[in-house]
Amino acid sequence: MNTKILRNIFISVGVLFALAGLLSAGTTDGVPSLGDMPLTGHPATYTSFDPPGAVGTQPICINPAGVIAGLYLDASIVPHGFVRARDGTITTFDAAAGAVTVPFSINPPGAIVGYYQDASNVFHGFLRTPKDTITTFDAPGAGTGPGQGTQSENINPAGVISGAYYDSSSVIHGFILTPDGTFTSFDAPGAGTGPGQGSGACSVDCLNPAGATVGEIIDASNVFHGFVRTPDGTITSFDAPDAGTGPGQGTQTTGIDPAGTIQGFYIDSSGVNHGFLRAADGTITTFDAPGAGTGPGQGTTPANINASGAVAGWYIDSSGVFHGFTLAKHGALTTFDVPGAGTGPGQGTNPFCNNPVGAITGWYIDSGNQFHGFLRTP
Repeated sequence: MNTKILRNIFISVGVLFALAGLLSAGTTDGVPSLGDMPLTGHPATYTSFDPPGAVGTQPICINPAGVIAGLYLDASIVPHGFVRARDGTITTFDAAAGAVTVPFSINPPGAIVGYYQDASNVFHGFLRTPKDTITTFDAPGAGTGPGQGTQSENINPAGVISGAYYDSSSVIHGFILTPDGTFTSFDAPGAGTGPGQGSGACSVDCLNPAGATVGEIIDASNVFHGFVRTPDGTITSFDAPDAGTGPGQGTQTTGIDPAGTIQGFYIDSSGVNHGFLRAADGTITTFDAPGAGTGPGQGTTPANINASGAVAGWYIDSSGVFHGFTLAKHGALTTFDVPGAGTGPGQGTNPFCNNPVGAITGWYIDSGNQFHGFLRTP
């Protein structure tokens, strides 16, 4: 399982549910108080979708035009990529024949990046153009053993790509790839040098139009720290207040908007997740969705921040059920559940990406543990 960031881990968990055979063939808006943060409810439209023949669907990203990309599992539990056009038309694709394909980011023109895993369990990056031309690539220095290789995870409007690669010792390094083919590798200060340690960009919207990228550092004690890398290569690390300092705890980023606002979550010393926003001046504000559980593995997980500064994500309640939320730039927080989402432990609603006009995509898990894609339009 990919241990670099929880975003990747969460998708891997979905795939593992399928491999383990756990996949089988009324919306409410939250109103409890959240300190002095106002809550609001707005009418929304929900559309559920699955590619033909899918037994599990996980949309990952949505661009300003409403085009969605993600992955699905076929009846043989083989993962494939898909693109859903604004009119609902779904096109499926594989980055390489017989490979596990995971799309991660789509830019305004419709170019998609992600990675695929070959038969030897090595990762390789790919770029899919809007005309369905696929180019694969490997970062210089990427390892060629199982669980090693290249993971491209972001593409900005200019076509710059960022991601991470695992070297031959399974240490993580970040990279930037420009449209002219230039690779730049980087390591954040304080990154560990053991297997599964290091630093790399997070995914979906972790590279803004100016070229600033954010990600995580995993130090020698396996604690997470956030970082931001400016276009000139300057790297600044940071930790959210009250972030835990034990293995598997700490601060993880999940996005950066054009203004330089970073969002993510931190895991406290009790193993509970909490959301945060870091302004361009370094000021950090933390928050929790109403109803979020306070036990280990529960809490609030922001998944994405759009170009307008609005956040989408999920929270896990005290019963282990997932619910969606959106946090507007002005501070209004709305919770929601997709119709058809299950209400048992490990079921519910998992928003993963929001675009500038407030459309949200992600997946929900129904009462039969089946994954389905959804689109929430405001």
